[in-house]
Amino acid sequence: MTTLIPAWVDGELCAVDKLDVHLRGLLHKAVSVFVLCGDDVLIQQRALEKYHTPGLWANTCCTHPHWEETPPDCAHRRLDEELGIKGLTLEHRDHVTYRADVGGGLTEHEAVDIFVARVPDRVTLRPNLAEVMATDWLSLTDLSARVRAAPEHFTPWLQIYLADHAARIFGKV
Repeated sequence: MTTLIPAWVDGELCAVDKLDVHLRGLLHKAVSVFVLCGDDVLIQQRALEKYHTPGLWANTCCTHPHWEETPPDCAHRRLDEELGIKGLTLEHRDHVTYRADVGGGLTEHEAVDIFVARVPDRVTLRPNLAEVMATDWLSLTDLSARVRAAPEHFTPWLQIYLADHAARIFGKV
């Protein structure tokens, strides 16, 4: 099954096959979400079946919007599809662009809308095992320390968010 996502081809936004986008390194729309509980952030370990960066730890969830899907709608859909989380209030925190090699001849070149949801208590999770093999709650300090100590265990985009955009995502760090 072909998944079409919004990507720029010759300066025009078009619906392009997701795998083709990553093979060609095209700039494309994306969404990333961070769920926070107090000082802790929910992270996920990507399933081994994922076609890139399998087994690596990432932010709460991230994805590509469907053609003509709004970023907030996409973020809500993916929280539910990946982790079984519904009904969170999302706050748009930033719009960033990055480019990263994700292995296997694939490139993420994303224009990302980043959202944060604050929850008073840790939410009940129902991970989709085809997407997520594990989850964890870590303080931002512990997460940053782990990424510095073993960056090979974390997705390139999570490393970029922490290194270059943490203050805009999490507030004062």
